[in-house]
Amino acid sequence: MKIDHIAFWVEDLEKAKDFYLTYFDMVASKPYHNPTKNFTSYFISFKDGGARIELMHRPDIIATTGQRGLMTGITHLAISVGSKEQVDLLTERLRADGFTIAGEPRTTGDGYYESVVLDTEGNLVEITE
Repeated sequence: MKIDHIAFWVEDLEKAKDFYLTYFDMVASKPYHNPTKNFTSYFISFKDGGARIELMHRPDIIATTGQRGLMTGITHLAISVGSKEQVDLLTERLRADGFTIAGEPRTTGDGYYESVVLDTEGNLVEITE
């Protein structure tokens, strides 16, 4: 068994897709659109395969009222970038581009070197070595 994909409802589908493609070197499928349900989505994946992310939009889906990462449900997405240096470089690139760094680069109590950034929708993304 393996995880095939994880899905996120997003308000701005194109902006969310561009974030992951730009900063995490991912590729996107062609958009899928179901006019009956007014549903549109992309699957995005790493070039070497593995689990995918499905970004989904439907105008009638309401935004959460709690702080993401601090309520029941998915807390964060962790993406490994290969080294401590890459964690630092990507964190600074995201900071320079105006993204919120929710956790500065550090070694956590369980031994991960990581930082945490908010994606375009406010989801917590851990950048790990």
